[in-house]
Amino acid sequence: MRTRVCITIDTEFSIAGAFSDAARLPVAEPLVWCNVNGRSEGLGFMLDTFQQYAVRASFFVETVQRYYFQHDPMGPIARRIHDAGHEVQLHTHPCWALFEHADWWQRSRGMRGRDDFHGMPVAQSVHLIEQGLDTFRSWGLPRPLAFRSGNLQHDDNLYQALAQAGIPYSSNVGIAISDSGDARYALYSGAHRRHGVVEFPVLTFADWQLGGKQHRKSLTIAGSSFAETRRLLEQARAAGIPLVVVLTHPFEYVHNRDMGFEQNRRNSLTQGRLVSLCKFLQDNDDRFEAVGLAEAAAAVHVAEDGPNILLQGTLRHSLPRMAAQLAHDRIGQWKLARTYGKPA
Repeated sequence: MRTRVCITIDTEFSIAGAFSDAARLPVAEPLVWCNVNGRSEGLGFMLDTFQQYAVRASFFVETVQRYYFQHDPMGPIARRIHDAGHEVQLHTHPCWALFEHADWWQRSRGMRGRDDFHGMPVAQSVHLIEQGLDTFRSWGLPRPLAFRSGNLQHDDNLYQALAQAGIPYSSNVGIAISDSGDARYALYSGAHRRHGVVEFPVLTFADWQLGGKQHRKSLTIAGSSFAETRRLLEQARAAGIPLVVVLTHPFEYVHNRDMGFEQNRRNSLTQGRLVSLCKFLQDNDDRFEAVGLAEAAAAVHVAEDGPNILLQGTLRHSLPRMAAQLAHDRIGQWKLARTYGKPA
């Protein structure tokens, strides 16, 4: 049996500092397309890469932003993704719901946890999820079968809400990104049933260990080298992990220095990592299958609580990755400054 690999893309707009400065405006399409010299180096690059290597991915598309963007710019983006043959699933950032109210600016002042599902009552979570389901209907897209929370914020209430809303699958857990503190959700890999909802966590691994100190990291394109990713995929296959979830965002494929995403340049490091992963999956399609999350989930047998394996990385991979990333980011910002001048 092949090991399934799900590349999941959180596709969202940005508040862009509007809650802290009333003069700033949220940003829509530029954060997704990430144009550089007339070419999309964000979503456009990803769709082209997936097509080239016959990879089917899952795009978790945010919907609550509709409370602000009345002209609904995410609709054409979601339909474009669907028409390209990928899964379009539901992503929700609660902070956008503040724009439902005319006095959103006053409500946002000093408000803590405005983008958190953690601690949210079940009924409020159900309301946000149903807003997303209504949005998909208005877009003319299939009803989403999987859900991802903003910032991977989660708690037990969220899974009760997903069950009430009839969402069978989720990918809300990435322990190294957001740890709820609930041992029931300390999930590193595999598939786990909570309140009838099957959770497929973003793979979390120990990228290095010195003595008794262990550092954990969730598997992302922007934060993991291809050497690390390939090692983890081979380990997952050897351990019998049926499905590996990888996380990324369109804006991670450019260097940027302004909130409006108008001053961009191609990020060759992250783009190269995605290309290498897709090529690896195509070249090894006898052992690995690049597939959408819901399609994979339907084929995976899930016990009430399956194996929860923490895979191991090595300093041999993590140290070069950290050095390369630091150097590449600094060079990218230097080149942006040469192109656009000093920031205002």
